[in-house]
Formats: sequence, structure tokens, C-alpha cells
Amino acid sequence: MHPDQLVLTEQVATRLITDLLPGTDPATVRLLETSATTSTVVRIGEDLAARFPLEPADPDIARAALAAEHEAMGEFAAVSPLPAPEPVALGEPSAAFPMPWSVQTWVPGEVADPVVLEGSDAAADDLAALLLALRAVPTGGRRFRGPGRGGDLTAHEDWVRECLERSRGLLPADQLAASWERWRTLERRDPDVMSHRDLIPANLLTAGGRLVGVLDAGGYSPADPALDLVGAWHLLDAERRDRLRQSLGCPDLEWERGAAWAFVQSIGLVWYYEDSNPTMAQLGRSTCQRLLEEPPPAGGA
Repeated sequence: MHPDQLVLTEQVATRLITDLLPGTDPATVRLLETSATTSTVVRIGEDLAARFPLEPADPDIARAALAAEHEAMGEFAAVSPLPAPEPVALGEPSAAFPMPWSVQTWVPGEVADPVVLEGSDAAADDLAALLLALRAVPTGGRRFRGPGRGGDLTAHEDWVRECLERSRGLLPADQLAASWERWRTLERRDPDVMSHRDLIPANLLTAGGRLVGVLDAGGYSPADPALDLVGAWHLLDAERRDRLRQSLGCPDLEWERGAAWAFVQSIGLVWYYEDSNPTMAQLGRSTCQRLLEEPPPAGGA
């Protein structure tokens, strides 16, 4: 998926994990096939998982980032109404694998499918309960810190323009560009709230049409309250999106900013992952289609 992507074999993963966690049965360590775009995920028995980064970077900077992610994961797990992984240990770079890596608890469930779950009232209600719980947590005086999504929409202008150009022939780029012209001008009025910051289907677990877990909470921090609304377009059909909106009491401006963030997140998925990660590419298609199908608010905030 990425230039210079790191390769991890099950044999190497087993040796690293058993060295870090003595007593681990090597027979219980196995690489998982996932649509993850940042990590190779390794299952450890029934209760743990390890995540090894896919891309090389400065090891010291990466370790500091992992430590910060572990702190955020613990904070998120303490307030989320849905189960979430908790940090366990950090692995150091070595000759066998050049980057630091992490171990966390395993949360059971199936990765959310945007097609299967889109008509679920229960899933819409579960997502609303999650967002309400996060918004109720005090930020403690913290504010959004970039880079990344969650601050100003215009900060992503260059990326969006590049993605629109690369998406010609893959998506209705002209229609999406026209929508972006409106979305990019939407003003920010509301203060930051605590936010997961990456509520894509790959980070939501389901069972029986319900949400039963949340993954990848290492970015949990203050952000635009509209940011976590991206799950509405990634996951739900029009009727369930309206159900979610009513539960949250979102005014027009906040709701449309949520659509804008969903667009910023999804516009790069098709051209970037077209050949390397079909699941992520299809998410880009389905989210962009839902965004185009939803009319802009009639007016008012």
C-alpha cells in the first residue's frame, strides 16, 4: 500500500512478542488479514493483539507517538460506552524489526460493514450514544492540535485539490468539487469537544447489527465537534443518518461540517488504495456517493 512498506513475517512477530511477553505460547501468535492502512495486526492468544507499523519513520519520534497513543487509548477506554482496547506494552526497535510497536487488549467483534449496517436503527443509536458520551467529557482546557483533521477545513485545501484531480475517471470529481466549494467556506462556531477523530468502519466493531467496540483510539483528543460525525456518512443510509442527527440535536452548520470532514477523509481513498486495499477504496466510493445524494440544508444554523 505504501512506498518502502515494512514486511513482517509471522516467525519474526512470534519471536519479538515472546521476548517482550515471556510466557506467551508461540502457537497462539498469528498475523491477521485486515484492511488496516497503518499497521500489521498480530493476534496474541484470545486477549491481546500487537500492531507493527507499516511505514518506516524516525524510531525515537515514532516511540514518543506510540506512548502518546497509549495514553490516549487508556483515556478513551475509561469513558467510552463501548469496549475499546487498552494499552499493554511497547516493543522496542531491533535488528529484526526497525520500528517500535505496541501491544493492546483485544476487543471481540466483526469489523463494521457499511453495506450490512447502513439500515440498522440500533447501530445509529449506538453511534449517537458514543458521540454523546465523548462530547460530555471535559477537555480540561486542551484544544485541537494539528496536523490532521479536526481544526480548519481550509487547512486541507491542497490535499483535496490533489485528490480531486487524481480521482477523475474514478469518481464524479466535478460534482464533488462543486460540493467542496461550499463545504470549504463553512465557518467554525463551536468549541472543541473530545473526539475519537477516526470513526471509519474499520475502527468500529459489530455483532447482531449493533456496535460492540471501538478501535484505534490513539488519536483521542479535542477537535471540532463535527469531526466524529463522519461515521454518519461512512456507515449509515439517509434514514439512519437523520435518526443519528436527531439524537444528537445537530444544527445545519454542524451537520454540514460533518459532511465536509467525511469528504476530506474519503476523497483520497479511491485513487490511493484502488489497487492495494479494495476495502478502503470501496469505502471512499460509498461515502462520496452518500455525500452527493444528501441535499444541502435548506438554511439556518
